Amino acid sequence: MKRKPINVLVATLLCLAAAAPATSAIATRVSTTARSRFSGRVDLAGAEHSGMPVDALKLALSAIQCATASGDIKAPPTLTLIDYSRPSIEPRMWVFDLNSGRLLFKELVAHGRNTGENMATRFSDAMNSHQTSLGLFVTSDAYVGTNGYSLRLDGLEPGFNARARARAIVMHGAPYVDAKLAAAQGRIGRSWGCPALREAVARKVIDTIRGGGVIFSYYPDAAWLKSSRFLNGCGGSAPTVLATS
Repeated sequence: MKRKPINVLVATLLCLAAAAPATSAIATRVSTTARSRFSGRVDLAGAEHSGMPVDALKLALSAIQCATASGDIKAPPTLTLIDYSRPSIEPRMWVFDLNSGRLLFKELVAHGRNTGENMATRFSDAMNSHQTSLGLFVTSDAYVGTNGYSLRLDGLEPGFNARARARAIVMHGAPYVDAKLAAAQGRIGRSWGCPALREAVARKVIDTIRGGGVIFSYYPDAAWLKSSRFLNGCGGSAPTVLATS
């Protein structure tokens, strides 16, 4: 008999995953509330199997729910989570279809040259800083520029990423995002602050997430975690999720 869905908190996702049969596909759905229009799915089993950080996922879902509730964004079709606490030589970007819950991509992604070497340590939204910015972004249109096929991003958090347009922070492909290069020099190449991807996959990723998807750029930075209005401006409560097997 098919089990009935049960309501849980995002904080219990790990417990659900541990308790579920290894062969079952677990999905999480962020429920709509009186204030929120967001309802999205994430394949929890796929996320954990891929190495996605569950703590960062919880923050991303909370931020999306707050941003939709406040009217800053419409309910996004995709979630792109980048965990900059991981080394650049490891895949640290995950893209989910929030309608089906499927994991679509797991990729290498570059950080800014003044953000660090293999490990990212410094973040900024200052002009000409050549550093990566943290927080919630919404994707806009694709275009062909000096870095080839690229995706414009709008940062939603003043003080952390709101200058993305002015700084020309976009997603694009780059030859320096390469696993062989990472093995040879101990890090992939670095951008001027853009989340650059492998050239072979950049266009496909861009076409998947453009036009209203969200990017959650994560690092356990104390100032951002404390000040982000999307992490604290909606009461700081975790969204309710619906788990099914």
